[in-house]
Amino acid sequence: MQTQAVVRTALVAVYNIAYTFDKPFSYIIPEELYETAVCGVRVIIPFGRGGRKRAGLIIGVTEAVPDRKLKSVISVVDSEPVINDEMMEMIFWLKENTFCTYYDAVKTILPSGMNIRINEKYELSEGIVYSSLTSEELNLVCFLKNASGGREFDELIESSGDPQKAATVNSLIEKGVIRTVSQANRKINDRFIKMIKLSEYYIKNPTLFRLTPKQQQVVKLLGENESASVKEICYICSVTTAVIKNLIKNRIAEEYSVPDLRLPGEDDYEPDALQQLTLSDEQRAVYSRVSEAVEGDTPACFLLHGVTGSGKTSVFVKLIEHTLSLGKQAMLLIPEIALTPQIVLSFRRYFGSIVSVIHSNLSLSQRLDEYKRISSGLSKIVIGTRSAVFAPLENIGIIIMDEEGERSYKSDSAPRYSTASVARERCRKHSSVLLLGSATPSIESYYYAQKGVYELLTLTERYNKTELPHVEIIDMGEERSKGNTTEFSEVLVNEINANLQAKEQTILLLNRRGYHTFVTCSGCNTPLQCENCSVPYTYHKANNSLVCHYCGNIAPPPKTCPVCGSTVFKQMGFGTQKMEEQLAELFPSARILRMDADTTFSRYAYEKNFKDFSEGKYDIMVGTQMIGKGLDFPNVTLVGILAIDKSLFSGDFRSYERTFSLITQVAGRSGRGGKCGRAYLQTFMPDHYVLNLAAKQDYKGFYDEEIALRKTLIFPPLCDVCVIGVSSVSDPAAAAAAAAVLGIIKDIIASEKISFPLRVLGPAQSGIAKINGKYRYRLILKCKNNRDTREFIRRVLLKTAEYREFSNISIYADMNGEII
Repeated sequence: MQTQAVVRTALVAVYNIAYTFDKPFSYIIPEELYETAVCGVRVIIPFGRGGRKRAGLIIGVTEAVPDRKLKSVISVVDSEPVINDEMMEMIFWLKENTFCTYYDAVKTILPSGMNIRINEKYELSEGIVYSSLTSEELNLVCFLKNASGGREFDELIESSGDPQKAATVNSLIEKGVIRTVSQANRKINDRFIKMIKLSEYYIKNPTLFRLTPKQQQVVKLLGENESASVKEICYICSVTTAVIKNLIKNRIAEEYSVPDLRLPGEDDYEPDALQQLTLSDEQRAVYSRVSEAVEGDTPACFLLHGVTGSGKTSVFVKLIEHTLSLGKQAMLLIPEIALTPQIVLSFRRYFGSIVSVIHSNLSLSQRLDEYKRISSGLSKIVIGTRSAVFAPLENIGIIIMDEEGERSYKSDSAPRYSTASVARERCRKHSSVLLLGSATPSIESYYYAQKGVYELLTLTERYNKTELPHVEIIDMGEERSKGNTTEFSEVLVNEINANLQAKEQTILLLNRRGYHTFVTCSGCNTPLQCENCSVPYTYHKANNSLVCHYCGNIAPPPKTCPVCGSTVFKQMGFGTQKMEEQLAELFPSARILRMDADTTFSRYAYEKNFKDFSEGKYDIMVGTQMIGKGLDFPNVTLVGILAIDKSLFSGDFRSYERTFSLITQVAGRSGRGGKCGRAYLQTFMPDHYVLNLAAKQDYKGFYDEEIALRKTLIFPPLCDVCVIGVSSVSDPAAAAAAAAVLGIIKDIIASEKISFPLRVLGPAQSGIAKINGKYRYRLILKCKNNRDTREFIRRVLLKTAEYREFSNISIYADMNGEII
């Protein structure tokens, strides 16, 4: 019996396949690809019965005797690995902890500009045996051979709608006359700069060459600077590219290419800025403790609880400076894109061009450039939103998460990861420090700090001993009883007037976009609802349209009610557009800036608008929660908080926490420049304990109330919550699938007699039953996030693949996700 030979095999994570089918697939590596088909590179492979070409990532290489017939890798896409060892482990960690596919993990780690798409084309093979062809096949081959180019070739081979021609083409493919060629193209290709330098031959033998005056100029420039780009040479020496080409042709100069990476921020650098930064006694104590841990070689996690305006950012700057002095790298994560302009400007002033920025408002090419700057070591500091946690830093000394309790740090799409969890994992790998900072830490983080899992550090005073703003609660019910039907209390109007006269600035928070928040029929009281979602439209006066804030659908206001035919509608509610309009009527001379999702479409809108406000070009800034946290405007002395009551009842167990945090944070924007600050909180529930604690800025009091409530109801941090979500274009199908998931859970529990704690709630419709045309159901699992629980949830998800009737239904699991 003949023994099989040992072959080199690649374990490939195939792109874009379902979670229930996701696993490493084995492919033989041809000998000619031994050097390039290594772990961490992307490859093209045949997949499925039809052998359709797919992209995949090699996640392992083995040498063994195959136990079955295997297909071979077709080609290698990358010249070197795009995933290093740490990020390869991160891919496995994400799959294990977030119930995602390998592909989901890879596309999250790599910048979108590196994504590839496969183009398949046909071409004639060499050495065609014409005698084996039929007359139809021979006729088509002759036409193909004489095709003038690729487009004509494709037109000739196109056979849709012509069964006879399709049969001829398929026959030629089977006979090997026509072959398929697959090519992977990147979304964004690398950009290079053409550089010129003197050749070694010229440097050793300069007397052998006779140079024209213009060539002499170029040679002198290259001799003084070693190299220069073609554009620089043409500009400085006032020559054309023909002069450079002749130098290359005559072996006097050589051309080479370097990556074209934009190096932003060099003009902002102020070398003495760091020396001018001084810390208070409290700040120095925090700095000393964390810097001591940065110098060590064991992972550590700190929670920095500092009141608004306590100077947490100054501590961050000093810690990053110390980290760099140790030869290590640093990462600063921020929750909102809106915060990046101010943060990045200050950090580039301190550190110059070694700062890189990563967030979704950058173009694909900008994100790719930043990724390459980081991976090449040109950047030592990374600042960014959630996705920046995967930046390819190789020697992390510290990761800082500012405003760590923000909801935006949790991903709502696969992989559904928590940024803090990923940061902890990276700090464990690098033996580095994780510093979580906030004026309003998440209940979970503060609980872990109380338990000693994190080390708690505090900043109890504002920098330079300035007072926290005075916060006053305004009873809007009382305002209504006095005949005031506007959204502005008499006190707030008077205070805005006083600020305008004092030439001080005001911030007004209204966490609702649009003009009217909903429109209702006067005849039947039915609200105009989005056809794709189970939520009412919001009226936008700017474009006279009804807009859905969930799916983005836009519709013109109807002339008649679709239910009863009435032509009379009531416009109700109050959004930022209407507030801007009413403020302009109340204060005609005021310069008003509106900041919400409708005014920040432009890539540079945040930067420009906040810069203008900081420079005093506006008197009043109105906006949604994007203006509520992390911003520092010294001339802001007044904050108004409007219509906040609804956020207390959003249907999520974290609604009290988020409302308290938003009020405390936005009030803290006031009085940061040495002047006394004040804030006014308008509400119809002036006695609500959450609002009163927020007005006092009493985080500890709020924490004690909230943790007692969660202990009673058994919610995080006393347990973990895993949401199993089901969505479908059909409501009955989604309901049936959710019921089937519950049945699977019961069957596994009964058959395996699981011993870990588990409580299952549901299935039930989600708080918003339909979004973007899909009906949504959920099951809530109260559990402990450990290996046994995750394996149980994974078995439940894989078991759903046995139900063929649910093949078009989305079923996913989200550990510690939103339950609304």
